[in-house]
Amino acid sequence: MPTPAKTPRAKPHVPAPIFYRPGSYQPEDSVGYLMRRILHTFSLAVEHELEPSGLTNAQWVPLLKLSTGSASTVAELARECQLDAGGMTRLLDRLETKALVRRVRSSEDRRVVNLELTEQGRAAAKDIPAILCGVQNAHMRGFTVEEWQLLKSLLGRILDNAKAIQAEREGQQQ
Repeated sequence: MPTPAKTPRAKPHVPAPIFYRPGSYQPEDSVGYLMRRILHTFSLAVEHELEPSGLTNAQWVPLLKLSTGSASTVAELARECQLDAGGMTRLLDRLETKALVRRVRSSEDRRVVNLELTEQGRAAAKDIPAILCGVQNAHMRGFTVEEWQLLKSLLGRILDNAKAIQAEREGQQQ
């Protein structure tokens, strides 16, 4: 497998370039708009592929996170899925109704609710990676391995910048 393209990661405290200007701003030319449109088409494609299983785009994320061990409690899963407590409760209600997830109160701390995939939940989660790979590979049609690696690296830099901006904001609020 070829080595990943080496693109420098974001540097803290480097002044932001001025790529966009208010007088000539066109939303459809912005990186944010393009990323949002891409995510939307990914979501639609994943939901289409999951349709036979009865899962929605919102439901596969917690199933995958539970199956990979990224979360095991309601609170962890809510953080991982970036949902508030109410949204996570409603989502878990739907997954329990479908017999995919089970909530189990912790015997050590009654405030903690652990989550378990049922046998049906594990079977449903098993198919998700193949669907995600198929959708993403289809969207990368025509890219070389080097272009794919460069794109991932550049998106990683944008994410690093976003995290740094968020950390700066949170530091200013304290």
